[in-house]
Amino acid sequence: MCIQEIAAIIGADGASIPMNEPGNMVVYRRVLGSWVKDRKMAFALSPEQGLHDLRGKMDEVKRFLRDCRIVVARTASGALFFELEKARCSVWEIKGTPAEFLDSVWHDEKAEQAAACLPADASIPAPTETSPGHFTISIKDIQGKRPEVSSKQILQEFVRKGAFLQLEVFCDHLPPWIEADAERCGYAVATEQLAKNEVKVRLTKSARGGC
Repeated sequence: MCIQEIAAIIGADGASIPMNEPGNMVVYRRVLGSWVKDRKMAFALSPEQGLHDLRGKMDEVKRFLRDCRIVVARTASGALFFELEKARCSVWEIKGTPAEFLDSVWHDEKAEQAAACLPADASIPAPTETSPGHFTISIKDIQGKRPEVSSKQILQEFVRKGAFLQLEVFCDHLPPWIEADAERCGYAVATEQLAKNEVKVRLTKSARGGC
């Protein structure tokens, strides 16, 4: 599938919002390497709505999306999330503005599609434990050797398991999905710019627990 469009649920400040908050759903189209707004609709789902109204709204959303199969929200849950998954949409949970995450989502989706078409002839390296509970990994090095592998394929399962105290990740940009997943699993996220194209991301277990 050629990825030309990404939809985002956006609030009044232009940043992503949870699926259960009112805002706008905007579909962005990639044109000559840049993202332009293709279409927009007012978006609001309320738990107080009856089942018939909710289904009608969800049908409206799917008609609005057309062939777009990537949706970004700050958090994703509830009826719309399950309907989107049933429609084989890829749903991302990301904090930030479209200008900050569209390219990253596009690159990771393309990498995942490319990886799905290749034989699983080489395993993806796992984070290395440097001391008890402390791990490190370089996405930058892995993708330098295997550009078809996405950051989600390398790290998402490891982060969601939450079986570490601290994880240091070296990459060329902050993976757009990692903050939402890390915070949900009880990790604080800190970033440090090491060089023009190198960032260190540190996930540290907080006192409030994990996944």
